[in-house]
Amino acid sequence: MLTGECDNLSMASDLPFLGPRQAMEVQEFSRKPKRSMSHTLGELLQQVGDSTSDPLQHQYFQPHDPAVLAQPFVLSFCNLSYSVKIRRKIFPPPCFSRSNRDTPRGKTKVLLNDISGEAREGEIMAVLGASGSGKSTLIDALADRISRESLKGTITLNGDVLESKLLKVISAYVMQDDLLFPMLTVEETLMFSAEFRLPRTMSKSRKKARVQALIDQLGLRNAAKTVIGDEGHRGVSGGERRRVSIGTDIIHDPIVLFLDEPTSGLDSTSAYMVVKVLQRIAQSGSIVIMSIHQPSYRILSLLDRLIILSRGQTVFSGSPAILQQFFAEFGNPIPANEDKTEFALDYIRELEATPGGTKNMVDFNKTWQNKKNSIKRRNSNGPRISLKDAISASISMGKLVSGAANMDSNLSSSVPKYANPIWKEMIVIANRSITNTRRAPELFGARFAAVIITGIILATIFWKLDNTPKGIQERLGFFAFAMSTTFYTCAEAMPVFLLERYIFMRETAYNAYRRSSYVLSHAIISIPTLLILSLAFAITTYWAVGLAGGTSGFMFFFTFVLASFWAGSSFVTFLSGIIFNLMVAYTVVVAILAYFVLFSGFFISRDRIPSYWIWFHYASLVKYPYQGVMQNEFDDPSKCFVRGIQVFDGSPLRSVPDSVKLNMLKSMSKTLGMNITSSTCLTTGADVLKQAGVTDIDKWSCLWITIALGFFFRVLFYFALLIGSKNKRR
Repeated sequence: MLTGECDNLSMASDLPFLGPRQAMEVQEFSRKPKRSMSHTLGELLQQVGDSTSDPLQHQYFQPHDPAVLAQPFVLSFCNLSYSVKIRRKIFPPPCFSRSNRDTPRGKTKVLLNDISGEAREGEIMAVLGASGSGKSTLIDALADRISRESLKGTITLNGDVLESKLLKVISAYVMQDDLLFPMLTVEETLMFSAEFRLPRTMSKSRKKARVQALIDQLGLRNAAKTVIGDEGHRGVSGGERRRVSIGTDIIHDPIVLFLDEPTSGLDSTSAYMVVKVLQRIAQSGSIVIMSIHQPSYRILSLLDRLIILSRGQTVFSGSPAILQQFFAEFGNPIPANEDKTEFALDYIRELEATPGGTKNMVDFNKTWQNKKNSIKRRNSNGPRISLKDAISASISMGKLVSGAANMDSNLSSSVPKYANPIWKEMIVIANRSITNTRRAPELFGARFAAVIITGIILATIFWKLDNTPKGIQERLGFFAFAMSTTFYTCAEAMPVFLLERYIFMRETAYNAYRRSSYVLSHAIISIPTLLILSLAFAITTYWAVGLAGGTSGFMFFFTFVLASFWAGSSFVTFLSGIIFNLMVAYTVVVAILAYFVLFSGFFISRDRIPSYWIWFHYASLVKYPYQGVMQNEFDDPSKCFVRGIQVFDGSPLRSVPDSVKLNMLKSMSKTLGMNITSSTCLTTGADVLKQAGVTDIDKWSCLWITIALGFFFRVLFYFALLIGSKNKRR
């Protein structure tokens, strides 16, 4: 731990202990305009005609002390330590693996070891290091993506401990991967982000103006109308896509911006443009903290602070301008024509390969930091203002932190968790989903075609069934296949959430919208699609097959098909929330639906199912629709399905002449003591239902149970998202 470092971090400059040559380098790296000369997004909006007289705008806090505006934010972190337990490998077994035998149980790996430092408003702090050095882990620690129970140390903003709820409101996190909807344009992507992040009280025109100002700030004007694109659709370039990713998270002009390797995978020019954008964001009044693998000289000139890590420990912390002096005093000066960061990282890798590792450099850095801190304490310019006043001042200067106004003494409880009410979030999510669906009609078209083709095949195979014993069997087969088909068709909904999962996790991690809004919105917008599919299937099959009941029977059949689609879609959606792999998800869905069909009561009646499997019969989603449409078909007491000699149709005697069958009926009449003629009804619809074992629940109860199961799986989907999308390390 550095002596006094965490209690005395101040705003003093690094210049007092630099020589003339280093001072010239500081001038080279210090080209930022002063805070008073920078442009926030609010000031950019004024240039595009944003009116501050809008009665719906935020009530900005006007500080009484003008000096407050000159006090920047300082994010300080002290003695951050984080370790994880190493799990022993299952394969090969421990008895065959020497490494497993030598690995003690419960061994831990230290990812962060006593890391301290600070990041300031108006500056970019970059975390460097080789792969596995702890760069992303440190970013995650500062961004509250590591469980507070596992992370040791303190993180403060202007001296106040930074609580998780407040951090989510005033900050943003840009992941390494570009998680965007490929069929939305750049402008639409940023506009939907604005709808989520900016309060409902802000007018539509002001939100559009804000988006346009952000497009200019990000240098995306020429790509504004271009779709994001993916492997199958041409879209924006990699650098533009990365800037859009940044834009979606800074639309609310956050105070703190975290980025995990924003230049990864980009060419040197695109990487430089991305960091240049980050510099403008920092100069607008934000703290920018990012990890970066190996910056070029041009990118290094844009950075204000560096933290170089080696195996979870700090080997250098300070301005890029003093990097050369640091290595010179350490005893390994950087050659004049050598790239500074490249030399530093290569040298650190060489030290890591030695028995002592980087211990000497870590110790030297502690001594170096103690010397800097003693100078900073002598040059300290007084106490820093409170976090509450700093946020209020930031809002008054044009930064919009999700409507964080009217703050009381308990800052974290007074800042609204979400920018908009739940109904507003649902509307925006629905609009975005509809836009995506409209841009990719082939997804719905494939599902609609599958339903129509299946309906036509069933209609032609089961054409105009008659009221005979054979017709009974064919009706049972039609209902079993038709009801199970509705569920199998719903498997097409599996990829919908799986493709959106990480976008959803990114957006909900920092309170863009509620998880409940997502679940409710997607449930509601699925209903029109299910209505179209259900109506198409019912119209294609009902009259062609010759089902009973007329118009009322058709309406009930259509309602049951719709309920089946609803329950099946909800079930598949729930599975997509707990299974991450698409192929595994399809396998599980197909297997479970096959079990549902097996236990539905068609292949084996309820009375014949073993007692230890009867629970699966009542858990089967296919049981209730199958039983309901069966009762709808056979509940007419006036209809007869077996008359007179038709009783022999299901036996080997069906090939006997009718005259012999009539004589057999007469003999049976004498034996039974009743008159059985060729027109006597022997089997009614009620008899069919009793033989099939589908009389334990009436058809209306089956309908309500099917609908309720759909809601039940939507609730389970919500809890799956609530538990499975925390996106925090343990």
